[in-house]
Amino acid sequence: MMSNQPLALSTPSRNLILLTVARGITWTGFLVAIIFGIEILNFQLYLVPIFVTIAVMGLFNVATWWRLGWPRSVTAGECLAHLLIDILGLTVIFYFTGGSNNPVITYYLVPVTIAAATLPWRYALLTTGCCFSAYSGLMWFYQPIPELSRYIAGSSISLHVLGMWLNFILCASLITYFVFKMARALRYRDMTLSHTREAALRNEQILAVASQAAGTAHELGTPLATMAILLGEMKEDADDDLLRNDIALLQGQVEQCKSHLRSLVATAERRRSGPPDNMDARQYLENVIQKWLVIRPDVTHQFECSGKRHAIIPTDDTLQQALLNLLNNAADANPSSIDIQLDWDNTQVTIDIRDHGEGVPMEIADQLGQTFVSTKSKGMGIGLFLTHATINRFGGSVTLYNHEDGGTLTEVVLPRVNSSL
Repeated sequence: MMSNQPLALSTPSRNLILLTVARGITWTGFLVAIIFGIEILNFQLYLVPIFVTIAVMGLFNVATWWRLGWPRSVTAGECLAHLLIDILGLTVIFYFTGGSNNPVITYYLVPVTIAAATLPWRYALLTTGCCFSAYSGLMWFYQPIPELSRYIAGSSISLHVLGMWLNFILCASLITYFVFKMARALRYRDMTLSHTREAALRNEQILAVASQAAGTAHELGTPLATMAILLGEMKEDADDDLLRNDIALLQGQVEQCKSHLRSLVATAERRRSGPPDNMDARQYLENVIQKWLVIRPDVTHQFECSGKRHAIIPTDDTLQQALLNLLNNAADANPSSIDIQLDWDNTQVTIDIRDHGEGVPMEIADQLGQTFVSTKSKGMGIGLFLTHATINRFGGSVTLYNHEDGGTLTEVVLPRVNSSL
């Protein structure tokens, strides 16, 4: 079933988590590089402001992890503030480590890329402008490091070139991994929002059908009552036994229609008053099949249950009608040799219905159940549409496949309520 987490909050929160991880990796790398330069390469640096900056950024990262535990949502403006603080910290470090001559100066591209991938264009433009200004200022104002011009012993590669190579590896790795993660979070959000909009549209269509059905049921009550009265009078006045039998048959049909309307009202009342009933999957499906055989005595079928123990599923009358719709579709395709299989695991129950008809046309396979599309020449697709909606309401799904040996395989997946039984 769908998560209750607010969609608008999920993506910025994930992005801030990834940004925090990237910051931790970056400043840890800076600390190691500076210690290496001091101890091994004998760099002459202003140690106090450098280590104070690294310590402040480390504490800021810890504070960010603590903030992520708050229930308050993360906004794009907050992500922008984090990027600007990162740029400020980078600028201070670069000022004391060679300015624009520092081979790591191109690390400014990382916050620029992150902003471009995740933030509104105004924020991305501001981030780019800050990085450009900082880089430009460091061309004139910085503390030089003459040792960067040294060559590595036995080679023509200077420390500056080696640092540029290491920085390229760091930047490429961070951009590839973290920006990919952030972009995937955005795609996931867009996909989730798209599914939500589709579900809302489907619910509007269901509401329209339900409203029309309720109005039709109300309107049918009066003519059915009138027909029942008139049929009773006609039966009393009839002299022919054959005519009385026909009238009795009509009375039975009218009573059946009235019974269906009363059942419709009772089902709606039960749905308002309480949750669905929980029943054994095998027993419930066998009861549905027996009712289906009364309606469709022309079919032949084989029923197989693969599970050895009990499996409990949520049920109500709407689920029964949904399964009857699928069984009737299979019978309409080909009433001979319909295979019905029931199976389950620890979390879900699967019902497979296979017919030996012509299969599902590929051009409408993806649309079945999503709108009023039917495989029948005279069908409107409402039954399959409502079937999908009903089973989705229980947290399940319906999928139709063209079987490799011919015909259609309909797979119904329902959640298992209690796997301990």
